[in-house]
Amino acid sequence: MKNIFISLKLTAICIVCFSGLYTAIVYGIAQVSPNRGKGISVEQDGKKYLKNIGQSFTDNKYFNSRPSAVAYNAAGSGGSNKGPSNAEYLAEVQQRIDTFLIQNPDVKKSEIPADLVTASGSGLDPNISVEGAKVQIKRIAKARNIDEKELENLIASNIEKPLLGVFGPEKINVLQLNLALDNLK
Repeated sequence: MKNIFISLKLTAICIVCFSGLYTAIVYGIAQVSPNRGKGISVEQDGKKYLKNIGQSFTDNKYFNSRPSAVAYNAAGSGGSNKGPSNAEYLAEVQQRIDTFLIQNPDVKKSEIPADLVTASGSGLDPNISVEGAKVQIKRIAKARNIDEKELENLIASNIEKPLLGVFGPEKINVLQLNLALDNLK
């Protein structure tokens, strides 16, 4: 009986701490963050975009986004939960590889970075690897009639460094890169 009362007290304390206090702290931090926790907005040519949510870019004149397991729907964030041994998942990745190779005929299959053919855990990753951007240069240069060196410089100027220079890889926000691409000419 003694253990039941201790368990009930501990449960009550956990409910108060994790359902009340933790939620209030996270909400408070969001209220002092940029845009009050509603995402980082970018506006260009009268259109408003959310920088921190992945968006679909499939036109040959743009850098492709990372695939999304939720069709870029921010209301339903989530991965596919299919493992590398799942036949349906492997077929989906193979289809993405085939599509990428058709769009980028100068690229070999072994040169395709994994982030361009696999979805992130949230399905809404707005970033791609630096290699993911560089492998698309020839296609975009041809589609826009732009010098490849100019695209390399654009990529270099849009690289986001790891947090504190240590945590995570270098990455590129696809939306910002494509908006900068539209501003080139």
